Amino acid sequence: MKIGLYFGSFNPVHIGHLIIANHVINYTDVQQVWFVVSPQNPLKPSTSLLNEYHRFRLVQLAVDGPTKIKASNIEFQLPKPSYTVDTLAYLHEKYPQHQFAIIMGSDGFCNLSKWKNYEIIIKNYPLYIYERPGFIIDNALKATIYILKAPLLQISSTHIRELIKAGKSIRYLVPDTVKEEIENNRYYK
Repeated sequence: MKIGLYFGSFNPVHIGHLIIANHVINYTDVQQVWFVVSPQNPLKPSTSLLNEYHRFRLVQLAVDGPTKIKASNIEFQLPKPSYTVDTLAYLHEKYPQHQFAIIMGSDGFCNLSKWKNYEIIIKNYPLYIYERPGFIIDNALKATIYILKAPLLQISSTHIRELIKAGKSIRYLVPDTVKEEIENNRYYK
């Protein structure tokens, strides 16, 4: 089975993430999408991160039900910070029957050369890239890429956290179950 790995902090997961995952399922050869919740991204500060178990729970709520989109906490058992190349090696060993691909935004693709052992990633894994405003896809690295024409919404986890801190509604930006969990637990206040 071909599995698309959608790595991220998902701080919190939102409708934009889900639309991209659904687009990948509908319009590519990827058969499942796994949201891989990263406990700690080495290229981002962790000060504003909600606890990884809470973020994972929010992703679980967002993808609940019979779907080809799954929540994964595979990086929780790996050394921190999380390096994609290490996670891919672990997954390849644990699930040799599957083929893995990476789903990423053009912003992440522009930073790929800063990733640990990025050469191994581009040599062994196809990249499904969705365009983000202001980040041109220039394949100077000669990676195997597929450019997604996914619907793009101007939604970001940062903006959602700012709305929560300001006491404003996040309805329609996140699934209702995620909104309720955030409100009930007073996350991001």
